[in-house]
Amino acid sequence: MRQGDTVAIVAPSGPPSAVLLERGVQLLTGVGLKVVVGAHVLDRQELGYLAGDDAARAADLQAAWCDPAVAAVFCCRGGYGAGRLLDLLDWNAMRAAGPKVLLGSSDITALHNAFAIELGVPTLHGPMAACDVMANEAGPEPRTWESLQAALFGTPQPVPGDRVLSPGRAEGVLAGGNLSLLASMCGTRWQPSFAGKIAFLEDIGEEPYRIDRMLTQLLQAAAFDGVRGIALGSWEDCGDPYPVLRDRLGPLGVPILAGLPVGHGSPQMSLWLGRLGVIDTESCSLADCFGDGEQAR
Repeated sequence: MRQGDTVAIVAPSGPPSAVLLERGVQLLTGVGLKVVVGAHVLDRQELGYLAGDDAARAADLQAAWCDPAVAAVFCCRGGYGAGRLLDLLDWNAMRAAGPKVLLGSSDITALHNAFAIELGVPTLHGPMAACDVMANEAGPEPRTWESLQAALFGTPQPVPGDRVLSPGRAEGVLAGGNLSLLASMCGTRWQPSFAGKIAFLEDIGEEPYRIDRMLTQLLQAAAFDGVRGIALGSWEDCGDPYPVLRDRLGPLGVPILAGLPVGHGSPQMSLWLGRLGVIDTESCSLADCFGDGEQAR
């Protein structure tokens, strides 16, 4: 991306705080981006946890993606609801619009996975405009903001881990996101597959036995068949997840790097999904192989 590009902010999942949203808009305009906000971003559906009706949220997302003036679509927050939009989107129209940037995390994993399958474009797993880590009154968390700007405008930074569960080096296209969302997509048209890829996983607020259950579901659905390596992000409020992560993923016999500050919590570093990455447990890092922005083919 370049200064002067237009970013559209949409709410595919939960309703954002108007205050945090405004701060997020100011932050993005402050680095030279033009920002437009989807018509239904501040709507609230009667259930209370959705940012407006499914049709309205899908319309905002599709309109932003198909607008030739828009270079990037930033999701303002996660929560719940993105998966409800997948069969409402006109994938042919979105495919015809060509590639652009989709940014989000957490519940937006549903879109990351579906965009990879339907559109074949890289997407950016990173902090969202109306979340505390970006729109705090004191300003964005420094490492989070630096990493996002590097991913958008320059050379993506290597992401350090803090532990190795299984040593080695692996290269492959990055895929994945929030474990709960990935497990929920098993049995659907958008079931995840990590064949020939590096799987990235993170979550929040899940007890180890629930992490075990979701990993078992993905294993039994053959999602990990042919995986080349595994990168594990943050596990906020998940107790100690590492025994179960080692127990369920270790037998795959691939390099596993853990403790990456990607996902929930602070900082939240940015990762390009759908681009070639490399795990190196000797340097305990995950790096993007195409710092010049070239897409992995």
